[in-house]
Parts: sequence; structure tokens; C-alpha cells
Amino acid sequence: MQPERASFYKWAAALALITIVYNLAEGAISVFFGAKDGTVSLFGFGVDSFVEVISGIGIWHMVLRMRQNGQNEDRFEKTALKITGGGFYILTLGLIVTSLLDIYKGYKPSTTFWGIIVSSFSILAMWLLIHYKVKAGRRFNSRALLADAACSRTCLYLSIVLLVASVGYELTGVGLIDSLGALGIAAFSFREGREAFEKAKGKPCCCGGVCDPGT
Repeated sequence: MQPERASFYKWAAALALITIVYNLAEGAISVFFGAKDGTVSLFGFGVDSFVEVISGIGIWHMVLRMRQNGQNEDRFEKTALKITGGGFYILTLGLIVTSLLDIYKGYKPSTTFWGIIVSSFSILAMWLLIHYKVKAGRRFNSRALLADAACSRTCLYLSIVLLVASVGYELTGVGLIDSLGALGIAAFSFREGREAFEKAKGKPCCCGGVCDPGT
């Protein structure tokens, strides 16, 4: 294997694993405090992170397959994409129903403090991941890595939605803001689910960008 290609696979695998580990930690923290404080936006954000883990495992598997000179998307990757898409759709439905019920009942979370902490850290982490994925993608002329960076950019937008909703609630105490934040996360989750199913069907689309399994 040429040194340049070996370096590419090393970068790609490392970034995929970092993404998986980070989403696991972020998901666990968000779900715990989201349930504890009764903030549906933070809880939904955490579940979204867990679904992203499945997608990340699929990307990591893709890198290993490419390293072994495999060219076609295999069954594992397609299954991971379908599970990811289904997970996002279920999350979307759950967030919509829960948010509408909370709006109807006038429900308020006890606090959204942890939503501010998690989203602020996530924005920084996603920015760094996007930076290095784009840097590696351009260095090795990899559309796959650039498409993965686009997926991380969607996670950045989700973090911004959570931050705005969390800060808005802490400043005003209006429960509607947390519910609207959850609906915003639901909208992004629906788009992620649709794109996962399109990718599973072989369409060259991933998180609003080109998704090519090759380098």
C-alpha cells in the first residue's frame, strides 16, 4: 500500500472512531440530564447522538473495507444506514408528539442549564471534527471524508438549536421555547433519516453533500 493511501486510512479511521466515542459520551450525558431535568430538547439531542453512533460505525466499517481494497458497499453498511434512518424517523415522531403534548399542557422543564453546557461543548467539538475532516478530505482528495464532514456540520446545527432553546428558556422561563427547540431537532432528525435511506438505496447523497465511498 502506498504511504499516501495508508496515511489516508489512518486519518479516516481515527476520525471515525473519535466521532463514535464522542457521540456515545454526549448521548449518555444528554439523555441522563434531559430525563432528570425534564427538558425534551436535551433528551432528544442525546437520542440523536446515539443514532449517530450507528452511522459512525457504518463509516468506520467502510474505511476498513476500503483499506482491504473493497469497492462496493456491503450488506453491513446498508443495514447500518437503514437502522440509522429508522432510528431518526422514530426519534422525529417521538419528539413531535412529546413536544406538542408539552405545549398543550404548558409543561416547563426544571432547568435547561445542562443543555447550555452540553451544546456549548458540542459546538466546539463538532467544529474541531469538521475542521480536521475537511482538512484530511482535501489533503487526500476524499469526497467520502468531505461528506462525513457535512454530516458533522448537521450535528453542529443541532447543537446550535439546543443552545438557543436552552438559553432562551433560562432567560425567560417560557416552556414553549424548550418544546420549539425539540421540534427543531426533530426537523433535522427527519432530514438525517431521509438521507440515510437514500444512501442505503445507493443514491449519491449524504447530509446535503456528495457521498462517495471512494477516496
